[in-house]
Amino acid sequence: MKGYWESDSLMFIGSKGVTYGYKATYNRYMTTYDSPEKMGQLKFTLLHVNPLAKGVYQVVGKWQLTRTVGDIGGYYTLLFRFIGGRWVIICDHTS
Repeated sequence: MKGYWESDSLMFIGSKGVTYGYKATYNRYMTTYDSPEKMGQLKFTLLHVNPLAKGVYQVVGKWQLTRTVGDIGGYYTLLFRFIGGRWVIICDHTS
């Protein structure tokens, strides 16, 4: 979660709907991946990086989670913005 914007304006969109805010997004992750078996080994494959505006990028990729309770995977779109001297994820749409 270190790469995410620590703001109430952070947006995460997943199969269960939209989650707003850093704390709510963090809690969602902790609930979904609450054991080492569910966390597994995460791999990202970068497919596309697109500059949208000064200080804003769109990143598209594929994710694969290998774990003992069953492998899962899908695609993601991230919006990065340069805030406070660093790049942070302001929106994560993962399916």
